[in-house]
Amino acid sequence: MEHFIWNVNPNILELGSIQLRWYGLLFVGSFFLGLMILQWIYKRENRDPAVLDNLLIYIMLGAVVGARLMHCFAYEPEFYLSHPLEILKVWKGGLASHGGLLGVLAALYVFSKKYNESYMWLLSRVTMPGALTAAFVRFGNLFNSEILGLPTDKPWAIIFERVDMIPRHPVQLYEAFAYLLLLLILVTVYKKVKPVFATKILPGIFLTYMFIVRFLLEYTKTRQADYQWDLPFTTGQMLSVPFIIIGLIWIVWAFKSREKTT
Repeated sequence: MEHFIWNVNPNILELGSIQLRWYGLLFVGSFFLGLMILQWIYKRENRDPAVLDNLLIYIMLGAVVGARLMHCFAYEPEFYLSHPLEILKVWKGGLASHGGLLGVLAALYVFSKKYNESYMWLLSRVTMPGALTAAFVRFGNLFNSEILGLPTDKPWAIIFERVDMIPRHPVQLYEAFAYLLLLLILVTVYKKVKPVFATKILPGIFLTYMFIVRFLLEYTKTRQADYQWDLPFTTGQMLSVPFIIIGLIWIVWAFKSREKTT
């Protein structure tokens, strides 16, 4: 059976030691597309979008710092504890979505205090551009030929020629399309329900959906952490479980509090 061969150069442009990578373009581009989504939300709810440029900076910094630290200390702790300066070399790769989410949560809290915004309102609306960014990051992983799937003989398997000639699950695409579907779900719910209920329900939907996807798709991924758990779960799955539990509790709380006000 012939499989699709992926051999795309991860660099768009190379000028000496300067490299422009598809991953970086997709990552940054997703934030600007996310900014457009937030501008639509702010206008739809009659809020002043003037603060959004500053919000973008907060979210980007929170996402990068959180994702980098989580990758270093959850996936490769021995290496980074022995080479702490390597933590700063983000351009070498290594970002973990679980940490990116925590970083964004912290950044939104700081932003909401400084600009006197409702943290819950802001958190719920940022879930939509957040799903978009998660999808674009996985497209970036595809261009980098990283976060590889396990070998498979499925007809849609991809051979990542820059790594080996083994047909593998295109797990990057599985996740990316799953997160685009999440974006569609979040936007649909946001438009269908009242703004007060949207504030309550959207974070729960985001957490539950995203990390159930992460948990399940770990079964199609190669091992990423440089150590083993004494449990039949990967590091990614163990990190996902708390978010799934919080998401489910959040959804129950949202519906319970809705019942009390109707």
